Amino acid sequence: MAAKITPPTPAPRVETLAASGLATIPSEFVRPESERHHLADALNKCTDGPEFPVVDLGEFSSEEGRRRCVEAARAAAEEWGVMHIVNHGVPEELIERVRAAGKGFFDLPVEEKEKYANDQSTGKIQGYGSKLANNASGRLEWEDYFFHLVFPPAKADLAVWPAVPADYIEATTLFAEELRRLATKMLCILSLGLGVDGGELEAALGGQDELLLQLKINYYPRCPQPELALGVEAHTDVSSLSFILHNGVPGLQVFNNGGAGRWVTAAVVPNSIIVHVGDALEILSNGRYHSVLHRGLVNREKVRISWAVFCEPPREKVVLRPLPELVGAGEAVRFAPRTFAEHVERKLFKKVGPTTGAEAAAAN
Repeated sequence: MAAKITPPTPAPRVETLAASGLATIPSEFVRPESERHHLADALNKCTDGPEFPVVDLGEFSSEEGRRRCVEAARAAAEEWGVMHIVNHGVPEELIERVRAAGKGFFDLPVEEKEKYANDQSTGKIQGYGSKLANNASGRLEWEDYFFHLVFPPAKADLAVWPAVPADYIEATTLFAEELRRLATKMLCILSLGLGVDGGELEAALGGQDELLLQLKINYYPRCPQPELALGVEAHTDVSSLSFILHNGVPGLQVFNNGGAGRWVTAAVVPNSIIVHVGDALEILSNGRYHSVLHRGLVNREKVRISWAVFCEPPREKVVLRPLPELVGAGEAVRFAPRTFAEHVERKLFKKVGPTTGAEAAAAN
């Protein structure tokens, strides 16, 4: 009779590790020495140096203000790839509901959250999870998360959404609707910044009916050795735009290429939403807009929670390529055409595919 094979015990959630009272983090969470530059406790960072641009979307409602708004967003997208936006139109009361609902879910006992666990080995990526060590360094990230599609409603699988707290589904649904409108506005502003029609970028991403919004709630427990760990390792987003909320605890760092280049930790700007430029928008802009390299710090004293909403084109229906208006007059095409699925596969699994000379140079 064949021996019964017992499956391996899954690794404990990071929340469980953090609550165990350990004084040192397990070795699989310790980042390589090469990644520790400017890595420190997020609550004790140096405040010197540059800060992310702040763009006032309220100015877009007047003719004179519109020019200032477009120019500010263009400069931020080109020079930083990230910005704080204020007067964005998303009601603060709704934002507080979303924060309360996300915190409420993560306040549940781990065994309750496990009822919503994902299973990446079977392709079930939506749900509650922790990052697997499938990166080049083989190290783990100091976070747990909840991930699911939130827009359009027809494609959202409410069966994977938390039933507790009771307000989670309604608050998240309303928030997704507000962010979808905000995505159209941001894409219009950034189109105008490129000197093309205001609807150009959204149309190139699939139009009003095709864009998807994916929500990832990141939960970063307290960490006894924040100088050795990362909540999220350095990466660029594959999305067109990413919208970020947080619970008021700092931790987002971006790499600013200005001067010699340095990691800059985001300030906490009241009533703002952080917007990242992602890979898809960098491709459409032929590299004028900068897909920003960023990472998440942790700290000893406070739990950090962030809400990241990724605005993605349909995986197969559109081909991402630089807008034709941006490659005339001898300007080189910097990105080879690809569907979003092809871009994700090439990036995540490091598969070789056709690239332009500029992409090949950038990869070296």
